[in-house]
Amino acid sequence: MSSVVIIEDQTAVREMVAQIVQSEPDFEVVAETGDGRVAYNLCIELKPDFVILDIMLPGLNGAEVLRRLTKHLNSTRVLVFSGFQNPALVRALLRAGAHGFVEKSAPLSEFKKGIQVVANGGSYFGPEVAQLLRDAVANPSSNKASSIDILTAREREILQLIAESNSTKEVAAKLNISVKTAENHRTNLMKKLDRHDVASLTRYSIEQGLIESTKITN
Repeated sequence: MSSVVIIEDQTAVREMVAQIVQSEPDFEVVAETGDGRVAYNLCIELKPDFVILDIMLPGLNGAEVLRRLTKHLNSTRVLVFSGFQNPALVRALLRAGAHGFVEKSAPLSEFKKGIQVVANGGSYFGPEVAQLLRDAVANPSSNKASSIDILTAREREILQLIAESNSTKEVAAKLNISVKTAENHRTNLMKKLDRHDVASLTRYSIEQGLIESTKITN
């Protein structure tokens, strides 16, 4: 019996995924959550065999959760299930250790097939993601590393919190660091990205798939 953790911030989707997984005789859902930071802690505690991971998560996005899990749980199989298919982000997720990626627009049969293949040690990609990867192979000049790769893990974390409208004091409190340290990280990431206000950082975060698209002002 394979233990499964489902990480998805939309309750209805999370419940649907849980029902699909529970209908399979070889899987047992041991935890569900819609919060990235909670998800990471749950996985470290439970050490699941299999994780179904969304990208758009509050606090700590799916790509960052995956990067951290790979360092500590290298035997856990991870299937990304998301509606966001930015080519750079797909490549980043593969580098971070994802074993498969099925888009939410795909038929449920694709999702079920992805679960089985990835859980059994294979790699599986839904049709749209597979096309993105084929295009990347056909056009290697487009495979430039994302600018987000130049940021440290802490800077990526702070970038997401800023884009989620947290003040510097709130960022410091959530990460249990000093306000001065939070300010220094913020200054460094702005210099690295050459973006110098919250609106531009928010737009960048949306482009990179760190947060959901929202209305922002210049």
